[in-house]
Amino acid sequence: MKREEMLEFEVNQLLEAINFRYGYDFRDYARASIERRILNRVQLSDLNSVSEMLPKIMHDQAFFDLFLRDMSVTVTEMFREPSVFKVIREAVFTQLKTYSRVNIWHAGCATGEEVYSMAIMLKEEGLLDKTRLYATDYNNHSLEIAEKGIYPAQKIKLFTKNYLEAGGRGSFADYYLAKFNSAIMSDSLKKHITFANHNLMKDQCFAEMHLIVCRNVLIYFNRQLQNRVFQLFKESLIPRGFLLLGDKETLEFSTVADSFEHFSEKEKIYRRLIYV
Repeated sequence: MKREEMLEFEVNQLLEAINFRYGYDFRDYARASIERRILNRVQLSDLNSVSEMLPKIMHDQAFFDLFLRDMSVTVTEMFREPSVFKVIREAVFTQLKTYSRVNIWHAGCATGEEVYSMAIMLKEEGLLDKTRLYATDYNNHSLEIAEKGIYPAQKIKLFTKNYLEAGGRGSFADYYLAKFNSAIMSDSLKKHITFANHNLMKDQCFAEMHLIVCRNVLIYFNRQLQNRVFQLFKESLIPRGFLLLGDKETLEFSTVADSFEHFSEKEKIYRRLIYV
């Protein structure tokens, strides 16, 4: 058996075992990405092969938790790509102001910087008091960080720069407490956010969402899993609700493409059509 064939066989066995043991189905992840992450864990754990991971995955919960962290994408920052947040503030929020209550879902929220950014904008636009934000991820370690809302102080300069470029109306310092070389996000933001474990690979929809944010998560899924998630988002959105994707992601060629229209093509903001 060739080396490539052996690797494919071993990875298949590992993914089947994970699905059987824990209910996490990574079989529809983009193959190159998941193989790279698995091989990185093999190296970090001083193992000789993917096959050696199998008993550790099956019988060692702590090792599986490490594996989950490897699979979870946590590259994020406050107001990442400020131009996107500026369009949300200036165009999408204008529409959301017409509703008596607003629900926003951050799917794959990672360590939470993005959802706090959204909460800050909502507060400045007078929308936060009537909004409930749902921040979900399948990685409990990331969720713990997000719920605490404590970030390294050395990142504040970048966060502040992004905040201003995104159209910030005040001082970013008003939204956190500086303590022990950390920035602790304000409780006035946290009380409007619900953090929860949610697995896009298998869990059900969140109903009656006005805006769903899922940026740079779907690029790690194959076409089949992407279509499953897009259907989930369609079912979760109200008619005329908004969907924000990452800059390398698109609804085009998906099974729900006819159910959405471009709202802001450059920023990858879509709007669900009423009758589809």
